[in-house]
Amino acid sequence: MPNFALLNNIDHKNLRVIREYFPQYGDGEMSVVTFPQEFRAIQNEYPIFFKKDPETAKFMSVALLGLRQHENLFLSEKGWDAQYIPASVKRRPFLIGIQPPKPGEGDQPSRLVYVDMDSPRVNEVVGEPVFLPHGGYSPYLESMVDLLEYIHYGTALNEQFVDALLAYELLEVVTLEITLKNGERNNLAGLYTINEDKLSSLAGSAVAELHAKGFLECIYMVLASQANVLKLIARIEEKLSAQ
Repeated sequence: MPNFALLNNIDHKNLRVIREYFPQYGDGEMSVVTFPQEFRAIQNEYPIFFKKDPETAKFMSVALLGLRQHENLFLSEKGWDAQYIPASVKRRPFLIGIQPPKPGEGDQPSRLVYVDMDSPRVNEVVGEPVFLPHGGYSPYLESMVDLLEYIHYGTALNEQFVDALLAYELLEVVTLEITLKNGERNNLAGLYTINEDKLSSLAGSAVAELHAKGFLECIYMVLASQANVLKLIARIEEKLSAQ
């Protein structure tokens, strides 16, 4: 379980973060959350689907990294083997938190940076320093703050995107049934994708609305990305043959 603490330059003045990507750092995941504004980069390498959050039952966009539980096919002995690393991966071990306004401070909540103190990336010996010697933000932390703002925006944008898909009944459940050369069968359930029949039958006004919001492009990015399932199969076949 994560152990998030409010980041500050007193308690965490010597904090360092390991930036490499390996299973021992928690990167061995089958899928990770992604956001509409990064779909252009994501669809070049990863399949994009939708899943329901098990706690909230809300839909979220995910990039598929593997075909089996706890399997990330983009990890190699050299680290992450892809040109683009999803934002939700790069932000680790940091998280943005929302704090309600205090009396007399207006009505706008504050966004604060938290760090997972139980993350295997966090230590005081090796990795990127979080703070400068005099207590200011290091360039690394500044980049993480920018990334967290990017994710905060993307989370809200994804909710709007999903709401639009649901309004036009464009989401449908899909099960990926994949049989490997060695006979191993993998059934990936609980995924959703775009219903292309309903998409093609949308009224012109609906298409115009989706286009005006920038969501029509996102839809086609999702559909185009799913050809990358074949790339995942090729990766796992190569991995199996090497073994």
